[in-house]
Amino acid sequence: MDKKNALRAGAVATGTTLMMLLLSSPALAVVRDDGDDPGPGLSVAETLGLFVVLPIALFVVIAGLVMVLDKSRKQV
Repeated sequence: MDKKNALRAGAVATGTTLMMLLLSSPALAVVRDDGDDPGPGLSVAETLGLFVVLPIALFVVIAGLVMVLDKSRKQV
C-alpha cells in the first residue's frame, strides 16, 4: 500500500510541476522599460567568480572564524 501512495504522490508532484511550467508566462526580460540603462555584461570568469567562488570563500571564512573563536573547549 505504501508503494501505491508513493507512486500517486510522485505523479501528482510531477503533474503539478509540469502544469506550472507550461502555464507560466515568460519573465519578459527582453522588453525594455522606460529609463532602463543596463550596464555591460559579465565575462564567464567574472560570473563564476561572483556566483561560485565568492560564496564558497565566504562560507570558508565564516566557518573558520566560528571554529577559531569557539569558546566551548572539550575537556579531557
